[in-house]
Amino acid sequence: MKNNNFRKSGLAIAMAAAMGASAGASAAVELYNQDGTSFSVDGYFNAFYVNRDDKLNDVRDSRIKMGFLPNTIGFNFSKDMGDLTLGGRSSFWTTINDSLDSPTDTAIDVRQFYATVEGDFGQVLIGKDFGLYARSNIFLDEILMGFGSPGLAGGVSFGNIRAGYPYPTPSAQITYRSPDMSGLKVAAGVLDPADTVTGTTADENSAPRFESEVTYSANLNDVALTGWVNGRYQSAENGTTTVDSTGLGYGVKASVAGLTLAASGFTSKGDNPVLIGNGAVTEDDADGFLVQGSYAFGANRIVLSYGETDAEILNLETESTTIGFFHDVNSNFKLVAEYNMYEDNNRTTGATTTEADTIALGAIVMF
Repeated sequence: MKNNNFRKSGLAIAMAAAMGASAGASAAVELYNQDGTSFSVDGYFNAFYVNRDDKLNDVRDSRIKMGFLPNTIGFNFSKDMGDLTLGGRSSFWTTINDSLDSPTDTAIDVRQFYATVEGDFGQVLIGKDFGLYARSNIFLDEILMGFGSPGLAGGVSFGNIRAGYPYPTPSAQITYRSPDMSGLKVAAGVLDPADTVTGTTADENSAPRFESEVTYSANLNDVALTGWVNGRYQSAENGTTTVDSTGLGYGVKASVAGLTLAASGFTSKGDNPVLIGNGAVTEDDADGFLVQGSYAFGANRIVLSYGETDAEILNLETESTTIGFFHDVNSNFKLVAEYNMYEDNNRTTGATTTEADTIALGAIVMF
């Protein structure tokens, strides 16, 4: 898929980080660059008209909301120190979905606040950033800049979270990334562990959470290929109860002449397959997959996406189908039209717990 405009956008930094690239190199507005020191800013702003038909409760609702990606402003720093390059990024993510709930108290969260030390050996990141497990699954999603499946009432949309992949929750971490080895990149890190026994700080975590990701990119006869495998492991205990959490994510994407085909999946045990974080869980299983196809022509891109998650741990089965149309007005302005059909069911009884069709029409401005 040819999508150079997206690579120049603010949110491309998150994707570049997912593939181990330098965040600062993707920023569109450079405020300072002198004597080996640079400082830049990137931004992403969006709003969608959302019309949802809740078939289960026979309710139709219209809202003005943001898309799957929140509105974001990020600051990037880099300084050449001889054999080393020091860098850093702080990004602030804000919702517009609380406009009536908290009219003058918009929620802002910090999902990235880290420094990097880079050299011939690769890169070490210290601070808060997205996790490695399921990282490429979400950042290489073809509807990342769309709306996707409904989330919590009044909250954010979930994209394909819980219908194909879990969310790589931003966490405090120390992560090493290798140099690019002819398309092969390796990342491994220690992350702040989640309390998975009681969901409180009473848990004993004798070791941190371990996460890693291996990616490989190549161009074979004009076919651009990207493949990845990522995973996580941690153990938490409280008294005589222990929960071992494991997860494995994987995927492949191929693009040629405007056509992109992608497939990804995950399997986990002792992990919440929606949002990884503090919360009592069991060692039950969960798995899911996402298949997508897109075709880019001129300034337009059409996407068809289908995902499922089967979560024994949540007693839940989900499926989500999305048809999306993206149009680049110019390199900094994008229009989106999307139709999503989402359903989840009680895994034990088979009873439908959510069934909703969503139309989302949005505009995105980025720099």
